[in-house]
Amino acid sequence: MILRTAPSRAATCLLCQWRSFSVSYRRPANKTPKPPPAAAPVAAPPNTTSSPAATPAAKAASPAAEDAPKDTGPLAFAPRAYGPSVKEFTPTALTRPIGMHSPPSAGENTGIDPRSLKQRRDDFVDYKKHLAKREQLKSKLARPYFRDWSNMQFHKGKTFLAPPRPFKADLSLYFPNLHGRTLSKAPGADAADTTPVLEGRASVVTVFSSLWAENQARTFTLPEANPALHAALASAGGRAQLVRVNVEEDVFKAWLVRLFMGSLRRKTAPEDWGRYFLVSRGISNEIRESIGVLNSKVGYTYLVDHECRIRWAGSGNAEPGEREGLVKSLYRLLDEMAREGVGANYVRKPVIAAAAAAVAAKRGVAGAA
Repeated sequence: MILRTAPSRAATCLLCQWRSFSVSYRRPANKTPKPPPAAAPVAAPPNTTSSPAATPAAKAASPAAEDAPKDTGPLAFAPRAYGPSVKEFTPTALTRPIGMHSPPSAGENTGIDPRSLKQRRDDFVDYKKHLAKREQLKSKLARPYFRDWSNMQFHKGKTFLAPPRPFKADLSLYFPNLHGRTLSKAPGADAADTTPVLEGRASVVTVFSSLWAENQARTFTLPEANPALHAALASAGGRAQLVRVNVEEDVFKAWLVRLFMGSLRRKTAPEDWGRYFLVSRGISNEIRESIGVLNSKVGYTYLVDHECRIRWAGSGNAEPGEREGLVKSLYRLLDEMAREGVGANYVRKPVIAAAAAAVAAKRGVAGAA
């Protein structure tokens, strides 16, 4: 006997129910809300002024003001080795002084860790300092290696144009102290600072880190390119000088530069050996940002006065008029030094103040005794 089973109504009903199942529900049509009735104008109380920040226009403009860059100077949008890449850039003239806010001192920016073993151990177990070190390493790893070379497409790497006139003395900022060694064979030449060399003289300082950058700086200082500059240096009577700073932070390249120091000495006059610096460390991002050294493949030229203040600056190849501006600024600097009586026996003002305070303290102690 064969039993025939009828089709399962339960399965059919479940299928129908599944087909008719819906998680959505009917929604009423979106009706545009009616505008609220206009309120009657209220008279302002006497002796009250409406604040411009409370107006709707000011409120609408506030987000744009927050998004706007804080620094709108010529270095604000210059291409850098870090950060977002730049598609187009045209250098503009410096309109404000550049440099460090504090005066330099010998022994700064040496790149040598002065911490004791106990301090290093305490820093090693400090988690917050580990996080700060991690951020520094992340920024270095995220920096594109060829960014400086790719930024050379913008006007051959020129970061900014030289100012039309030198910066005022009371508004100028300072050139940082750089630590390295010089070409001199005198004792102590392997640990020299730039600040003692720059103090008391008007100095034309060139900063470069490759042959390309050095050739760019030479367009400002080479005798064939700027004979008027060398005439001004020769007529200054020792009150003006030319200082060159060769920066090479790569350990292997710095070793090669030191290996060929004999070749550098043959290309440099013996009296200028003490004014040719080889710097391999100690230049932080803060220093680069403050003095405008934003591309390591570009040469930079500065005019520094007798108090280590940057009075004029140029970058890249010399443009028409920039050489003349450098020479005129140098003569103006020499005139200021003559009016102030600055000569060969220059003593730094803070040193004079400290010595005067020490003498006064000694006199006070002697008077009390």
